[in-house]
Amino acid sequence: MSPARPCAGLRAAVAASMGLSDGSLGSARSGRLLRPPSPAPAAPGTRLLRLPGSGAVQAASPERAGWTEALRAAVAELRAGAVVAVPTDTLYGLACSASCSEALGAVYRLKGRSESKPLAVCLGRVADVYRYCHVRVPEELLKDLLPGPVTLVMERSEELNKDLNPFTSLVGIRIPDHAFMQDLALMFEGPLALTSANLSSQASSLKVEEFQDLWPHLSLVIDGGPIGDDQSPECRLGSTVVDLSVPGKFDIIRPGCALERTTAVLQKYGLFLSHESCS
Repeated sequence: MSPARPCAGLRAAVAASMGLSDGSLGSARSGRLLRPPSPAPAAPGTRLLRLPGSGAVQAASPERAGWTEALRAAVAELRAGAVVAVPTDTLYGLACSASCSEALGAVYRLKGRSESKPLAVCLGRVADVYRYCHVRVPEELLKDLLPGPVTLVMERSEELNKDLNPFTSLVGIRIPDHAFMQDLALMFEGPLALTSANLSSQASSLKVEEFQDLWPHLSLVIDGGPIGDDQSPECRLGSTVVDLSVPGKFDIIRPGCALERTTAVLQKYGLFLSHESCS
């Protein structure tokens, strides 16, 4: 079976969402627009955990206990079907179990997100990509790009929940270059659905305070500190989104924050930029 190609409407949806960023509420051609929650003060049940240190924490470090506490708390909430705010290598995101249909619905409701916009899938290691996607590029290429600030769009396998992006045969894969997110995905032992931590049509978040209106609707907020330079517009571009569903070719769906390096890697392995477009 030939790999599926995203048509114009879907390409716009993927470009707006696979890299943890949204388009405007009025831009969806189809799909129901869900009303975002009204702003509310932080609820008493909202749990905020701050990660110790910055980046990876050594196994023997005295800060390891706090790191492990945050991981265990996040995994417990995710397994219970909750939505958790997490830091990534590009932006703050909202994560839930990709296998929990109720949790997927909760993400769309709390963001006020069009149901025609897909969610990305976050994994902990390159080996897991083969379980959830039909991979048509060399493994070395994947390892050159992942972990990193890139979303790779490929044909999905039957292993993924059918309620996850049911309108497309493609899925965007993320392995963030962030120690906590990699540890979380590995400890969770399953695919995580991932999107930006903001109301649809609003700016992406580089600090937990920037999406504080969402806190009352989340079970847990993991504070990893500021991500990048919040004074630079480039820091809010999100990941570079690349379509790798056609053998030998690639399409840049969204330039994002790592376009130059991503393109260089793809060309290194002999892939050609496709100039085709859907009518």
